[in-house]
Amino acid sequence: MNPKPRTERSWQAMKNNAQGGFFEGYIKAACEFYKSRGVAVVEKMPEPFKVTSTSRDGTFTGRFIANAQPDFMGTLRGGRAICFEAKYTSTDQIKQSVITQTQWDSLEAHWAAGAKAGVCVGVGDVFGFVPWGVWRNLKGVFGHKHMTAADLERFRVKFNGCCLFLDYIHPQQDEEF
Repeated sequence: MNPKPRTERSWQAMKNNAQGGFFEGYIKAACEFYKSRGVAVVEKMPEPFKVTSTSRDGTFTGRFIANAQPDFMGTLRGGRAICFEAKYTSTDQIKQSVITQTQWDSLEAHWAAGAKAGVCVGVGDVFGFVPWGVWRNLKGVFGHKHMTAADLERFRVKFNGCCLFLDYIHPQQDEEF
C-alpha cells in the first residue's frame, strides 16, 4: 500500500486542524451551557506560549515553551474534578497516539486521584466522551489502538450545537473504568 502523497497529507492535516477548532468551540459552548445551569465549571486551558517579539502593526512571533496539558479542566457540581483532552478527526478513525506523553501523564494522574478524566472525541459527525480507563486500554477493550465511529457509539454524547460531554446518549457505567 502506498502512503498518501505529501500534499494530500498536508491537506488532511489542515482540514483536521480547522475542524478541531470547530470541535473545541462546540465543547466551549457546552462549558458555558453547564456553567449557566450550575452543573459544572469547566475551562479551556491556555497553551504554554511565549511572545518573542512584537511589531508595530500588531503582529508578533512566539514559540511554545512547554508541552501542552489536557485541553479542559474544572469542577463538577458536588466538587469532583474533571480533566479531559479534546481530539477530532474527519477520517474514519482516531489513534490512541494522538495524546502526547505529557497529556497522557496528566490524565493518568488526575484519573488516579479520582477526577472524571477522559478524551472528548469527534470522529466525523459522531461525538463522545471516552473515560480515561477505556482510552488508556483501547487495545484491551477494542482489540486495536484506535477508535472508529462505531467504537465511539458506546460513549456517544448529545449534541445540540454544543458537544454535551457530560450527557451520554446511551446510559452506561463509565465509572467502571
